[in-house]
Amino acid sequence: MKHLLTLIVALLAIQAAAASKPNILFILTEDQGAHMGALGTPELKTPHMDALARSGALFRNAFVAYPVCSASKAAIYTSLHNHTNGLLNNTVNYHKPAAALTPAERKFPLYVRNRIRSEWPTLIERLRDAGYYQGVTHKLHVAPVGKFPYDEFLAHNDRATVAAFIGRAAKAGQPWHLFYNIPDSHRPFPNSDKVNIRPNPAAVKLPAFLPDTPVARKDWAEYLAAIEETDRIAGEALAALRASGQESNTIVIFLGDHGPCFAHGKMTLHDLGLRVPLVIRAPGMKPGIVSEALASTLDLTPTLLDLLGLAPLAKSHGVSLRSVLEGRADAKGREFVFAEISVRGPLPNDGMQERSVCDGRWHLIYREKVETHWRQVQADSKEWPKWGNRTYAETVRVKDKFPDAFRILAEMDPQSLGGQVPALELYDLQTDPDELRNLASNAEARPHRDRLYTALRQWVRDTADPAVQPPP
Repeated sequence: MKHLLTLIVALLAIQAAAASKPNILFILTEDQGAHMGALGTPELKTPHMDALARSGALFRNAFVAYPVCSASKAAIYTSLHNHTNGLLNNTVNYHKPAAALTPAERKFPLYVRNRIRSEWPTLIERLRDAGYYQGVTHKLHVAPVGKFPYDEFLAHNDRATVAAFIGRAAKAGQPWHLFYNIPDSHRPFPNSDKVNIRPNPAAVKLPAFLPDTPVARKDWAEYLAAIEETDRIAGEALAALRASGQESNTIVIFLGDHGPCFAHGKMTLHDLGLRVPLVIRAPGMKPGIVSEALASTLDLTPTLLDLLGLAPLAKSHGVSLRSVLEGRADAKGREFVFAEISVRGPLPNDGMQERSVCDGRWHLIYREKVETHWRQVQADSKEWPKWGNRTYAETVRVKDKFPDAFRILAEMDPQSLGGQVPALELYDLQTDPDELRNLASNAEARPHRDRLYTALRQWVRDTADPAVQPPP
């Protein structure tokens, strides 16, 4: 009887400890740039995202560390830039436990070459060690799978799936973490030739680097429609959380993994490719915070570990955003955010190396090997039949009427369109948010260019970036 009582007391203690630890709902949307109702995007309605933003902290200056899916996730999970963590560009997607991989999958060349280095722990490993029950929906798309010891690999994004997962975590007596991937803002968008969409192409505001034609307007309206569907799916998860009774003890993060498939977007270091929506809500924090502080996706793992009272990472390129979330008067973000596109390692080419630094207003992009005239272009950034990209071919068609739009597209895809890619770009995001006017050679802007360039050179040294050597 004494042993039984001891066991019961121990189990109750475990359950009490689990109840005291916050749960984590991490909502990650694919290819959604900084476009949502709360960010003022014309002709876009996102009621669930907006309600979440009102209940937590909305970051208006949040940026990814690498503007493509796998690499962006790897930076989130490790809090390390990709030239350090080892995962460069996209890898294969094995959405299953490591034990379920076949011998052929384990030996697949891209999976072997393009992965996070063994010495760097991931957020998932840290949360496992802290006793969390963890699930991931839709896809994993990082490697190696063994560094992502999720308890469940879930196929669906809906209220029932989330509710059932929360129930299983409760049955296990553990706090939980659900990484809720939403793919619906990725191309192909809803085809308005076949289905009705709510956004009106005539009412959207096109970025200035796209040709203002009915076709391009239709493509952008379809992108907004995809975000509205993403909002609905995010609402399913948030509704399940409310119904569980655990909302007040759950940290919620809402994030886009990088910008959309347009020129200046995905797989580019321009603002459209790097700037993303970010909302964080944590138990006990003041609601309705709108922060202009610079934030990087590298900051999310340090922030979570800080909020959970866990030891910080031994090595990290991120900072905790806790002071911003607590609304402290002395809260400060970063001075700079950095990003990269590095083709070193897993890809069979010796193409351009690209790096960027931004202070929130001024944005510098630096490149090496621009003379190769080779840049990786995602298939969904140009193809119509499979990916529904209307704008690429339209920009080529109307290039004489919209020369700036064509120039920018040609710089994105120089090997196909003969563009000349600048080695250095500088933009004033306050006066030129769509980054049309390169001020790198402008005498009045030289102090900003030199300041950002110096910061970039220091970052290259501090992070031991092996692929670039910016000269003095």
